[in-house]
Amino acid sequence: MPAPMNSKTPRRSLLFTPGDSRRKIEKVTDLAADVVVLDLEDAVAVSAKNEARQIVCQALQSIDFNGKERLVRINAPGTTFFYDDLQAVSAVRPDGLVIPKVSNTADLVRIDDSLAAVEREHDWPEGSIRLMPLVETAAGILNVREIAGATGRLDALIFGGEDFVNDIGTVRTGPGWEIFYARSALVVAAAAFNLQAIDTIFADTRDGDGLRKDAEIARGLGYKGKIAIHPGQIATINEIFSPTAGEIAAAARLLKLAAQLQDAGTGVFMLEGKMVDAPLIKSAEQLLDRARLCGLWPA
Repeated sequence: MPAPMNSKTPRRSLLFTPGDSRRKIEKVTDLAADVVVLDLEDAVAVSAKNEARQIVCQALQSIDFNGKERLVRINAPGTTFFYDDLQAVSAVRPDGLVIPKVSNTADLVRIDDSLAAVEREHDWPEGSIRLMPLVETAAGILNVREIAGATGRLDALIFGGEDFVNDIGTVRTGPGWEIFYARSALVVAAAAFNLQAIDTIFADTRDGDGLRKDAEIARGLGYKGKIAIHPGQIATINEIFSPTAGEIAAAARLLKLAAQLQDAGTGVFMLEGKMVDAPLIKSAEQLLDRARLCGLWPA
């Protein structure tokens, strides 16, 4: 069976970088992003696709990414470049593939079969190359439940807001109501299948306040991370999707008291004027688990 979700990767920030420049790929290895995504799709001109594929494959074999998760966004199923991307990139064993324009389960099942064959050929553990569908169409949102359960190789669902609004015939706005339903639907599907939910880009790289607000909305909805398209966005994204020192202290205090009272036979108790029961205890446990992933709480 495919391996379980990579519990060592918080995936707060996924920095996309063009796959057609080794220099740019080398630069991102020293940045603070949790994940580097080498992009063969939107960031690469059609005339440079084949060269970019070679650059990415060479980079995966020769560059030290300093412990970051190494993903590759290949071109979408049905495009001229998809099959060559899949075959070449999987053979050099990235940590995972980002699959764009996923609207149904059929393509994911075929990709899963192809990766399993590569893993058997190289005697790699089955499921070692992970998959993260980029859901960015109206059809994809309608089918997101099925997509989330398509294969045990999935670790996360990624929401693509820019392509989604194009698909439904509108534009992105500050409040984001045009993507609220889609954002919410993806989070629920991800949670139901124990997957991380990764939020869409914030396009204006000069608007730090706007990025912060957008990321806070996403975290409030249940997202665990967000795509970064510029190094200047990484620090804010990492901050928003990490528990704060106050949240960590409060969770630790709650769990310590819960353990003491449980030993004394008390299930429900009051803490600072609030009733604490099983759901709040579970929430505190999840927060400390997240803090451990982010390196903010002892393992």
